[in-house]
Amino acid sequence: MAHDIVIRGGQIVDGSGAEPVPGDLAIDDGVITAVGAVDGAGDREIDADGHLVTPGFVDIHTHLDAQIGWDPDCTPVSWHGVTTVLMGNCGVTFAPCKPGDRDLLAGMMETVEDIPKSAILSGLPWDWEGYGGYLDAIDRLRPGLNVAGLVGHCAVRFYVMGERAVEEQATDDEKREMARIVGESIDAGAVGFSTNRYPPHVLPDGRAIPGTYADASELLEIARAVGPRNALMQNVLDFEQLDFTTKLLRDLAATTGGRILFSFGAGPDTESGRRNADYLAGLCADGLDISAVTQPRGSGFVFGMQGLLPAGGSKWRALRRMDFAGRMAAIRDPELCRGLVQDVRDGVKAVPANEMFWMGDSEIPDYAGASGQSLEAMAAAAGEHWVETFLRLSREADGKALFTYRMFNVNMDALRDLLESPHVFPILGDAGAHVSQIMDAGWASFVLSHWVRREGLFTVGEAIRRMTSGPARIIGLKDRGVLAAGMKADVNVIDLDAVTEYQPEIVNDFPGGAPRFIQRSNGYRATVVNGEVSVIDGEHTGVRAGGVLRHAP
Repeated sequence: MAHDIVIRGGQIVDGSGAEPVPGDLAIDDGVITAVGAVDGAGDREIDADGHLVTPGFVDIHTHLDAQIGWDPDCTPVSWHGVTTVLMGNCGVTFAPCKPGDRDLLAGMMETVEDIPKSAILSGLPWDWEGYGGYLDAIDRLRPGLNVAGLVGHCAVRFYVMGERAVEEQATDDEKREMARIVGESIDAGAVGFSTNRYPPHVLPDGRAIPGTYADASELLEIARAVGPRNALMQNVLDFEQLDFTTKLLRDLAATTGGRILFSFGAGPDTESGRRNADYLAGLCADGLDISAVTQPRGSGFVFGMQGLLPAGGSKWRALRRMDFAGRMAAIRDPELCRGLVQDVRDGVKAVPANEMFWMGDSEIPDYAGASGQSLEAMAAAAGEHWVETFLRLSREADGKALFTYRMFNVNMDALRDLLESPHVFPILGDAGAHVSQIMDAGWASFVLSHWVRREGLFTVGEAIRRMTSGPARIIGLKDRGVLAAGMKADVNVIDLDAVTEYQPEIVNDFPGGAPRFIQRSNGYRATVVNGEVSVIDGEHTGVRAGGVLRHAP
């Protein structure tokens, strides 16, 4: 019997949590038709000898809502084995949207997620009002990956309440109308609803985004529309209000009777990982279905001559206004460098040097350096001010040196303890957001290279489960995430010994030439989306076989 594709002689990791077993995999008409011993040849054969064969990875925390309009391949996550993405997280979405509100929603996405407003307005068709129309527009773009979407609280609240949505509480009628629109959006294909109570997320004028301080009764009214439809509720929360947040999560889970997802992490102290894992276990008591996503490594702003600079002051502001070539010429001027150091000595606002880490001078970034490898510690060892160390390393690398300001998961030992919780998924990459500030889209490659290959925290089977069938279940996908006959053919062929991220780099490929970080990968022999080979050895084939995945109750 002939097949469209046969992936031959690999180690099958089926996504269920089972460990690798040798075998072949056959694909026909976009569906897996055989796993194990496959008779007959494929019209296309992929040699997987010495490689893992896994389901495609499911990225459930992205903000590709805008980028997909001009980059339907959804880079860089598509270079890292991702075949399905979830958009619309954190309460900020582009639908529902009245024609007069487009500028407001684009501006809100810019301030919350660092996606240029001009690119948003020029890069999307904006030919919808309801959420179903938005999904129709995305489908017409012929995306290279499978795309699922959440309908966001900010957009729904503004659609119902207008300007009052920012600072006022909703009336009972308005709460019911929001719930109705959310239900209608899910019926039209949204896989759930997202909300955001994180105070630093603000509108362009500095006010809190709609819903930040909404009464809990408003979210519970919406939960009563989400629950019967077996959809997801995604949350960004304010853990400074711990008692309120804990009660809210449990009340939402009890009201929906279904899946609740939120963003979480470990603190700076070593005990925080175990403490937060225990907190998750407590949340899930009584059988509540609550899961968390987290970054798989220390994460935050990326500094360097290519992008952000780590201090204020007049000399730094002048440097910031220069293009890359101008910056490099400037930091080779000893007099200017002394001025940059003096600005910081004089107390201008600067990133804490003990929380900023050099990413190294090899092609593979060092994301796991201990506290002794902070910029502060490196400067002390060299007998320099930390600004001198920053500038010296930048010069030595011809401006390519990068430094991570660890704002989240700063303690890798604590993170390890948190990741042992069965309720945590290490897949918070924020792809499509903070595009010139942060680069975490290579999360899958880090999980495999660091937490599996280097540290042995996860077995291969468990790591793949957490990146495939686990997140697929959370967003309600029943035909993806596992390698089995009858499932959709989203597949990776991976060289586990070689898989890694490469150093981030700035490119100017957004509309209008706006900058963003990208990050290439190594070790991905092939990625298949819906039975079509989309990536070979880290390069796109030009095939775009993805599509919108609409909610199925």
